[in-house]
Amino acid sequence: MTNKVTLTQFIIEQQREEFPGTSGSFTSLLNDIATACKKISHYVNRGELIGVLGNAHSENIQGEVQKKLDIITNEIMINALNWTGHLAGMASEEMDDVIKIPNHYPKGKYLVAFDPLDGSSNIDVNLAVGTIFSILRTREGVDPDLQDFLRKGVEQVCAGFVLYGPSTMMVLTTGHGVNAFTLDQDIGEFILTHRNMRIPEETAEFAINMTNQRFWEPPVQRYIEECLQGKEGPRDKNFNMRWIASLVAEVYRILTRGGIFMYPLDSRNPNKPAKLRLMYEANPMAFIVEQAGGLCSTGRERIMDIKPVDIHQRVPLILGSKQEVERVVAYHSQN
Repeated sequence: MTNKVTLTQFIIEQQREEFPGTSGSFTSLLNDIATACKKISHYVNRGELIGVLGNAHSENIQGEVQKKLDIITNEIMINALNWTGHLAGMASEEMDDVIKIPNHYPKGKYLVAFDPLDGSSNIDVNLAVGTIFSILRTREGVDPDLQDFLRKGVEQVCAGFVLYGPSTMMVLTTGHGVNAFTLDQDIGEFILTHRNMRIPEETAEFAINMTNQRFWEPPVQRYIEECLQGKEGPRDKNFNMRWIASLVAEVYRILTRGGIFMYPLDSRNPNKPAKLRLMYEANPMAFIVEQAGGLCSTGRERIMDIKPVDIHQRVPLILGSKQEVERVVAYHSQN
């Protein structure tokens, strides 16, 4: 690659084309997020060598046991973004309430919601983890309240995730397709490597946590049973099952070769009928998946049409190749 396009160059050129005369604040914000993710990548890669693996012996707002890296990566994101002047506020999976920008820093016109370390249960066994983020525009120069964050996914101006795997990759959409950038460790820059990613409409792969099968609703039971019957069943083809327990890794696989991912409604815990969070997991992934030609639904409604009622609201999540998601949605409508 002789003419490497960096993340910064790509965003600046895209902004010039789509929004001529913009101030450059959005590009700077993405650069700030990229810088934070480079630092997180360093910590993830060093792992046991610097003593950051294992439990932190604390719980987050969802009652989930935190890993040391959950806390470290949350601090990295906050410290990289709170002083820049591009943000009016933040929200994190690891924090109870909206994160205010300190009064001695200028306020910007954007809000960011993020999961600093998605799939952190994988970190101690050296499997893929990532960071997910969603960007909204808001009133400039003010302290936002909770209602400023509680907006439908269709109002996102940008969504992305960074996958910390064999290579560190950022997948990004600003509403004009999906592109992926690979971190070149030699120069410390994210380089455009996957332009205009598209999800195949058909697939023979599904990803779901089968240990919860007995708690699913009938439409999901029906769909999975048909997949498991393979060539001899009504689908007349064999399916492969995948499960990584890392949303970023699951979505990246679907972006590159198709598939369907499901964390559906279940009856295990009446107080928590869904697993994944709307604001900083489902919404940004839905934006990315739809921009790549896929679909994202709860089974009953489009994810990005949901009006949030809480910053940590949970929703069922079914996403991936268009034809498969449509089939699952159809089964829900027939139920």
